[in-house]
Amino acid sequence: MERALNKLEGLQDVNVNLTTKKATMKYDNNIIKISEIKKAIEDAGYTPLDLEIDAGIDRDKIEKENEIKTLRKRLIMAAIFAIPLFYISMGHMIGMPLPEILDPSHNPLNFALAQMFLAIPIVLAGRRFYTVGYRALFRSSPNMDSLVAIGTSAAFIYGIYAVIKIIGGDSAMAMELYFESVGIIITLIMLGKYLESVSKGKTSEAIKALMGLQPKEATIIRDGEEVKIPIEEVEVGHVIVVKPGERIPVDGTVIDGHTSVDESMLTGESIPVEKNKGDRVTGGSINKNGSIRFKTEKVGKDTVLAQIIKLVEDAQGSKAPIARMADIIAGYFVPVVIAIAVVSGVLWHIAGKPVEFVLTVFISVLIIACPCALGLATPTAIMVGTGKGAEYGVLIKGGEALETAHKIETVVLDKTGTITEGTPEVTDIISGQGVAEDELLAIAVSAEKGSEHPLGEAIVRAGEEKDVEIKDVEQFMAIPGHGIEAVIEDKNVLLGNKKLLTDRNIEITLQDESDRLAVEGKTPMYISIDGKLAGIIAVADIVKESSKDAINSLHNMGIEVVMITGDNKRTAEAMAKQVGIDVVLAEVLPGDKAKEVEKLQGQGKKVAMVGDGINDAPALAQADIGIAIGSGTDVAMESADIVLMKSDLKDVVTAIKLSKRTIINIKQNLFWALGYNSLGIPIAAGVLHLFGGPLLNPIIAAAAMALSSVSVVSNALRLRKFKP
Repeated sequence: MERALNKLEGLQDVNVNLTTKKATMKYDNNIIKISEIKKAIEDAGYTPLDLEIDAGIDRDKIEKENEIKTLRKRLIMAAIFAIPLFYISMGHMIGMPLPEILDPSHNPLNFALAQMFLAIPIVLAGRRFYTVGYRALFRSSPNMDSLVAIGTSAAFIYGIYAVIKIIGGDSAMAMELYFESVGIIITLIMLGKYLESVSKGKTSEAIKALMGLQPKEATIIRDGEEVKIPIEEVEVGHVIVVKPGERIPVDGTVIDGHTSVDESMLTGESIPVEKNKGDRVTGGSINKNGSIRFKTEKVGKDTVLAQIIKLVEDAQGSKAPIARMADIIAGYFVPVVIAIAVVSGVLWHIAGKPVEFVLTVFISVLIIACPCALGLATPTAIMVGTGKGAEYGVLIKGGEALETAHKIETVVLDKTGTITEGTPEVTDIISGQGVAEDELLAIAVSAEKGSEHPLGEAIVRAGEEKDVEIKDVEQFMAIPGHGIEAVIEDKNVLLGNKKLLTDRNIEITLQDESDRLAVEGKTPMYISIDGKLAGIIAVADIVKESSKDAINSLHNMGIEVVMITGDNKRTAEAMAKQVGIDVVLAEVLPGDKAKEVEKLQGQGKKVAMVGDGINDAPALAQADIGIAIGSGTDVAMESADIVLMKSDLKDVVTAIKLSKRTIINIKQNLFWALGYNSLGIPIAAGVLHLFGGPLLNPIIAAAAMALSSVSVVSNALRLRKFKP
């Protein structure tokens, strides 16, 4: 289908996923219309269905169940006719009794016709192989169905030829019928398809679990009373009541009550999170022990849960670069196999072998070479891998991210909010020039009152705790990456890092105190009044408990860890020593983070960037893999390839380990799929027979081919056992 669509002008980035049965593409509606795209899909032998964005789990589940039911019905129909067909054709060879009316030695025509009439319903049950296979063949894009269609058609046509010869009096042809091969091959391949479909259903269990999190109803307050309404009718601004044990239906902010909420299915975090008035709650999480009322802010496809589901679905429908290699191989594979089958048959015919022998070789090569295992090798592993990641709160946005993550050699960590809690606190106030500490803090608080910088907010919080007097600020100007400049009570005040004062030619006194603070990992904020240093306020950000363990785990995986921060070098190095960072990039302005990542890439390293803020977005986009911490901004998450729902660096390790496991699984699948075909084709072509060995029976070839698909899907399902 991809090849058929790629031939159309105005289409780009065509991606058809065998496992999810979804086609995604970009198209220019000035050149091509949706109706033309649908026609191309129909011409390729498939039925285009419109994907309703809000269709939800029910339609998807119903479609999958219907597919399995249809396959089961057709398989049962085929098996009902295949069992007597096999008995009639093969039973007499192993001494099993046949009624005289069907005995080949007494009634060869009845023997032949019985097999033909039993084979016809089986062919009808497997008619899709023929409709799709021949259509693809005639459009010069032969596929797996084409191989089955050609092989079984050849056998059936030869069977009809044998029946005509028997009618003409050549009773010996009763021993050269191929109807049982047609019937058993189709039945075995349908069995493989059925088992594969059931197994594939298990690959999307993560999506089903996520979709099942949303309740069907919500209790809202209407005219002062509690009223249950369907979830689809919940609107932004509704006040919702959630009682203990109930699931929170949509996203919003608590306006009354307090409770603890289990968010483990969304974040992987097992410890319930306390929720009080003003806290955000997320749809799909479970209210544990208190009643709350909250105001809805996001509903439908805008909720966090809906975004996660969409992200995981998109990832499961995407292709890794390694999958594109498999697609290219499969594209050439089928025509080559048809050529090998024809050439093998011709050569054996030239060598003097009978038609029966030639046909056996021809059919066996076509059937055993079916590359369906090759087509399943990567999408099944990606579906299970991304689904498993979602289970642990690690959202991997696509196959490419999943594949690249295992190659990471360097992880760059933003300091604030990533290694640290991101909520700095004032630890020291050192005054100079006879300015009292409270006065210094009051000036700093007044200057920072309008600031949104985390360090500024820490100073304001400290001032509020000490109830300092807020002074009038006459002028205010933020200097990005340096600090602020203000006029307070006719005094020119500068508050910021050392570089700010150096640029203004202000002498740095209190050097010993400054050095001590830096060694302790604290950030000194210098305050100058009218061109002279008035004091230092030290602020420190607390290191997350998990940061050190996560960095040790990265080291154990052979990954270099780099910290990037706007802090001064000494403060940054003190922090780095505390958690075991290898390389420190200090005094980096927000806009320069992407350049630092680019420099590391310039050294030939595969770089992952981990960050949580708006100023991290360019660096996340620049890195080979951008990893956004879940408590961060929407902009950071949009720029990232992987989103961590928890603010825990250990999940970076989980993401990389999951990537390694998934890629190993894909390589195993490809090895078995390609290795199996590479080994099977020469045997089917009769190479062993040249040295006195056996000839491969087409029925054995069909069983092996069906087994190869099931084994590939089963191997992918082993990823479900992955644990961080």
